[in-house]
Amino acid sequence: MNLIKILDTEFINFQSFLSLFTHFLLNSIALVIIVRYLYYPKTKRKDYLFTYFLIGSLIFLMCYLLANVQLQLGFALGLFAVFGIIRYRTDAVPIKEMTYLFIVIGLSVINALSGTNVSIVNLLFTNFAIIAITYGLERVWLLKHESSKIIVYEKINLIKPENYNLLLEDLKSRTGISITRFEIGRIDFLRDTTRIKIYYYETDDNAGFSGSTDNWKSSEDF
Repeated sequence: MNLIKILDTEFINFQSFLSLFTHFLLNSIALVIIVRYLYYPKTKRKDYLFTYFLIGSLIFLMCYLLANVQLQLGFALGLFAVFGIIRYRTDAVPIKEMTYLFIVIGLSVINALSGTNVSIVNLLFTNFAIIAITYGLERVWLLKHESSKIIVYEKINLIKPENYNLLLEDLKSRTGISITRFEIGRIDFLRDTTRIKIYYYETDDNAGFSGSTDNWKSSEDF
């Protein structure tokens, strides 16, 4: 149904938009179930929760809208090679910054290559959906950003499961921050020390303590 055309681009096609909206809703429901209710309860990694939602949504919209666009193989490979270059040829980039980079590149590709094959309304919906999801994850759903640090702890007698609350209170009093949870890593019985990964929400009070385990080069450090 061609109602209005702007510069040879169809403004709205109700059938096409309904199909886009229905498929996007189905994909979003699947993402919520897999990422929020299967992945997140086990890992508590909000940075990857943010990443999976946005990349999953953007990949869907990119593939759906650009399905009829003829892309040369070299262009397609070059687009994804950008991430390999950034990841392996430069200093490590935090996962959230990589996600925003992917959003910027993905939306730019969609807006540039959709041409006359995609209606204006479908294109507006795509841009609005990504912006809305990003805003929702940043400002509403993930209101508090959970950071983590690995510390060396010497009171090894408190690592027993029955001493969980005692260990948590000791960590809080010694670090001066409100720790939400912790994980016990490598234990050294020769030195009576252990490595503990503590998790806390970033606030102005602990700004000087902020940081994440992204700076640790391998899991062997833990």
